Amino acid sequence: MNPAIDAVADAIRRALEGARRFVVHAAAALVALGAALGLGGCRDKAGPPSAADSAPPWASSAEVVTPRPGMVWIPKGSLVVGTPTDRTPRVPDAEMAGEQIVLGGYYIDLFPFPNEVGAIPKTNVTRDEAKALCEADGKRLCSELEVERACKGPSNAAYPWGDEYRAAACGTAERRGIAPNGYNASCKSGFGVADMAGSVWVWTSSDWGRGTEGLTTQRGGNGLSGELGARCANGRGQKPETRALDVGVRCCAGPENPFQVTLAVTRGDSLHYRRGDEQLSTTLTALIRSIPGIEEGLLDTAPSGAKGAGLPHPETFEVERSWTWHPVGNEELVVGGGCTRPGDDKTCGVLVARLEQTKPRPLAWVATDHWQPTIGETDTGRVLFVYGGDDHGAFRKRVSYEWGHIGIGEKERKKKRGKKYYFD
Repeated sequence: MNPAIDAVADAIRRALEGARRFVVHAAAALVALGAALGLGGCRDKAGPPSAADSAPPWASSAEVVTPRPGMVWIPKGSLVVGTPTDRTPRVPDAEMAGEQIVLGGYYIDLFPFPNEVGAIPKTNVTRDEAKALCEADGKRLCSELEVERACKGPSNAAYPWGDEYRAAACGTAERRGIAPNGYNASCKSGFGVADMAGSVWVWTSSDWGRGTEGLTTQRGGNGLSGELGARCANGRGQKPETRALDVGVRCCAGPENPFQVTLAVTRGDSLHYRRGDEQLSTTLTALIRSIPGIEEGLLDTAPSGAKGAGLPHPETFEVERSWTWHPVGNEELVVGGGCTRPGDDKTCGVLVARLEQTKPRPLAWVATDHWQPTIGETDTGRVLFVYGGDDHGAFRKRVSYEWGHIGIGEKERKKKRGKKYYFD
């Protein structure tokens, strides 16, 4: 052998060995660093490893996962479930009040089945048929909270596009058939999932845990109540064997998140007169006196909602009557009525408020002018009539519960028909 060639070969072997040791030591150091920083995770023993499990322990929340054609990866993160009590609209007997949970990562279809742009979503399927369609593609039904997180995006927005309602974004509140997938190009959530509103209702794997049995949750959908129905928190319970022309399916993949909505629903008399409740009357009196320039209209929104004269001499106002109003399940409002006392020129009205941890939050003021207000029920708990009077005589106003908002109608006068008087 040539000594010169042997020397060169020996040098090459030493260099390669040094490089190998460097790589091994560097990898070990990185693993140790990840463990020291607490960046590792635990795998659900009951489920198979997800694509995220193959990511290195130092990976961020924007981990690199194996792409699945036609699906969007929803990373592990926080979901604010339902709608907090200080936001409207909300459905208190059907959704959580803003509790926060953490969901693991999963995949969700970009569009409703057949998950193709331009295709008309398949509808008129039962829950079992929807489940079979997903399983045939190696997928599964989504849970209702997985659909909600995919819709709300990383910022937990109220609607797929943000927090302010915009009918044009997803074509909501329209009388039309089911639009093709992707027809509303701007209808995408913060995660890039399309047609989460304004399209079909989709079956989920979740029971409707709102005090009923035998119902399964559907999410999504469309309807004329766009501001309410387009919300990511919106849902409904249906019998699993139900078929409908506006009900389809959207599939998920990966380990299913086990969280379920379990909501106890309490109801009471739609209207209850709180005779002799001096403590509540005193509380509501102080609240009314503390509102500067109180005018008829909504008190939990911009002042532009006001449409009447301000309350003169508010420092003399006294609540003399109070009621509890249960317009829907899990919603308790209080109503306090009274008048000011500057001589004979008294000014009267009622305050509608929500009790929040025993402290009322004002929602609306309804003027009854010069008459002590009285309240009457209707055939639905969501609507009351407030009665008052002015220089032209008696009148009433329709006061309605509009899913957290309070609606106030115009004055209705009595008109004579034959020998009787009726409100028109």
